Amino acid sequence: MNTWTPPANVNLVDLGFMDSRSKLIDLAAFLDRVQRAGQEGDFRVAALKQAIELLAGDQPERARNILLSFSDPSTEPIPKATTQGAVGAVPPGQG
Repeated sequence: MNTWTPPANVNLVDLGFMDSRSKLIDLAAFLDRVQRAGQEGDFRVAALKQAIELLAGDQPERARNILLSFSDPSTEPIPKATTQGAVGAVPPGQG
């Protein structure tokens, strides 16, 4: 028998703001380092910036839409893998 009941009023901002703030600052610092290194032309950086635009919007299901923006939409298998690991975003011409 489950006797636990969740609190009636949970302030999600109180619970998640500091963690979210920290992640956003980490992302900004990463982009600053990439820019200083002259690597902002990498397709993964472009994918992050596209995801940031989705994050900044007011559309529902931001997490789902951001996840899909990093995902390869192709359905056909490739004939041969060219790398051994995932890179986290779809390279140009492969999606």
